[in-house]
Amino acid sequence: LDLKVLFVLLLTAAATDGQSFHIGNCPQPSVQEDFNVTKYMGTWYEIEKLPAVFEKGKCSQATYRFHFPINSIQGVGKVENASQPAILSVGFFKGVPDAPYWVLSTDYHSYALVYSCADYFRLFHVDFAWILARTRELSQDVIGQLHDKLTAAGVNVNRLIVSNQTGCDALEQ
Repeated sequence: LDLKVLFVLLLTAAATDGQSFHIGNCPQPSVQEDFNVTKYMGTWYEIEKLPAVFEKGKCSQATYRFHFPINSIQGVGKVENASQPAILSVGFFKGVPDAPYWVLSTDYHSYALVYSCADYFRLFHVDFAWILARTRELSQDVIGQLHDKLTAAGVNVNRLIVSNQTGCDALEQ
């Protein structure tokens, strides 16, 4: 199979699922300075995201802690370089490569902006972005500021989709 044909097929499949494919290598946006992973622990709710084929549904949230309950999916996050603790890699399954998890910005108590990107064949990259909050809602002012940061990082904020966090309170019991 010709590499050009493979590339076109991958882009077509990605467009169908709304993935965010781009020509060239991943950008290298700046990350949160003096990131404190302990302050970052706890529950984060997804407010907006770039489309991700692996993430469907509503009421998306993540809880980061040092010990996970046995009946949940477990992920392992690792700081790759102690001088840049906001650049992590996360893995959920053995045999599957870890994914980048870059905290671009957070105030720890209300919002977090996370970016991830993977290069393929040095020809194109797929990126992911999440706007997270400690509650199921975030003010439009803060969302606007986070959109500005994503734009500065080279992310097309017009592709962000709003996550459905309505009717989720019943799930927390």
